[in-house]
This record gives sequence, structure tokens and C-alpha cells, in this order.
Amino acid sequence: MRSQSPRNGDAAPSGLNLSPRPPFQSTLSLQKIRRLNYLSLLLRIASFCFSVASAIFMATDYRCPHSAVTWYRFDAFRYVFAANAIVSLYSLFQLVVSVWEISRNATLLPEVLQVWFDFGHDQVFAYMLMSAGSAGAALSRTLKSPEPDICSSRSSFCIQADIAVALGLASFTFLGFSCLLSGFRVTCFIIRGSRFHL
Repeated sequence: MRSQSPRNGDAAPSGLNLSPRPPFQSTLSLQKIRRLNYLSLLLRIASFCFSVASAIFMATDYRCPHSAVTWYRFDAFRYVFAANAIVSLYSLFQLVVSVWEISRNATLLPEVLQVWFDFGHDQVFAYMLMSAGSAGAALSRTLKSPEPDICSSRSSFCIQADIAVALGLASFTFLGFSCLLSGFRVTCFIIRGSRFHL
């Protein structure tokens, strides 16, 4: 005897269970999810290291700390320092969140909040780093022009400022890749109801 599926209005056969099952995840998909989590952790570590290094290079002036030419006398350099300090704290928090997610196999916040939190904050802080880097690079270029004549007398100050701006832009690069990954997770969450496409 051939079993038939129930038609509209018919009751299901007594032996047939129509309750929804949780989605099946193979070991291959779990490995891909783990790789995405480790990639996110790696990007967070790189962003943290570069932003901390940028803030340190901008804040330290080894040659002459009591000189009239220091980083905090320039608005753009203060912005570079503040942006990198804020991003380093945010990246440190995201490092903890990534380690939590890898070790516990769950998000720190509820999944919908975590996905949108990561995406929104990655965007805001990446744009902040980009604008700070462009402001710092423009000021650094202005200081190298012959009219203010600051970099000829204080070359170490200008070199440190250039290094701090470059490190901040490197931090922006890694935070930008984190933005792409968090955008991918938001898209997967919208389409499939989970932050993973598998």
C-alpha cells in the first residue's frame, strides 16, 4: 500500500510527524562557521594593534616634551589620537566578544542585537578612522610645506606624526574588512534568520 500525503482539510496519518525540525548542520558547515569566527577575531586583533600603536606614536614625543610644537596643539592630530584611542577600546571589546563567541559557540548579546550592533559600530568607527586619517595626513602635508617651516626644525615630530597617521589608516583597513564581514552577517541574518549563510 502506497502512503499518500494529506490533502487540504485532511488529517495527517497517525504515524507521520509534521513538527518542524531544527536545521541540519554538517561538520563541514561548522568548520566554515568556525573559520569565519577566527577570521573575525584576526581582523579585530589587527585593528586593535594598529590603533593602539597609532595612539601611542601620536601621544609620545621623545625629543623635547616641553617644546611649543606638540601633537596636542593641532586639532587634526588630537582627532587622530582620540579616534585611534576610541577604536582601540572598541576593538578590545570586540576581541572579548569574538573570544566569547568562539569559546561558547553563542553570541554575547541576543543574535539579532549582536549582528546589528557589530554592523553599526563597525561602520561608525571605520568612518571615524578614515576621516581622522585624512585630516592628519592633510595637516602633516601642510607642515612639510616651506611656509610654516615646522618639519625642518622638528623632523622627529613630523616623522612620528606620519607614522601615527599611517598606523591609523592601517587600522581603518582592517576595520573596513570587519565591516564587510559584519555586513555579510547582517545580510545572512536578513535572508536566512541566522548570521551564517550555511
